[in-house]
Amino acid sequence: MKKLLFTILFLGGFISHAQSEAYQKQKAEKIAEGSVFTKIINRELPATIAYEDEEVIAFLPLRKQAPVHFLIVPKKEIHTINDVEEEDALVLGKLFLVAKKLAKENGIFETGYRLAMNINEDAGQSVFHLHMHLLGGEKLAPMLPRKEKE
Repeated sequence: MKKLLFTILFLGGFISHAQSEAYQKQKAEKIAEGSVFTKIINRELPATIAYEDEEVIAFLPLRKQAPVHFLIVPKKEIHTINDVEEEDALVLGKLFLVAKKLAKENGIFETGYRLAMNINEDAGQSVFHLHMHLLGGEKLAPMLPRKEKE
């Protein structure tokens, strides 16, 4: 029989799914080779940098998803929100302050913008270095289709 790729656990009415074996393997390989964002921070790869200080860097992504789109990244390599420690609280707060600054500088502070983080498989995380997307400059579609009331 084929090995089950995920385990379903029923915990107090909640269903928990494990990451697929393929995703776990890909994630481990990417973490072992080092984050592309760390390579940008270390100037091993080029990027159009919009903001930088000792703790945070923000730059344009390779594939923009909105007229205004920045990736805001802590310089400390934290793989996912699930790996955040108490000591990371200040740098995480700083991500939001940098987002606010970039929103003002790019004329979307008043009209509106979206901040998003993708965490693990179901959210589509493909770079395992925590990062925040700042998106705006046009009316954005809903993040998820709206469900009808039951």
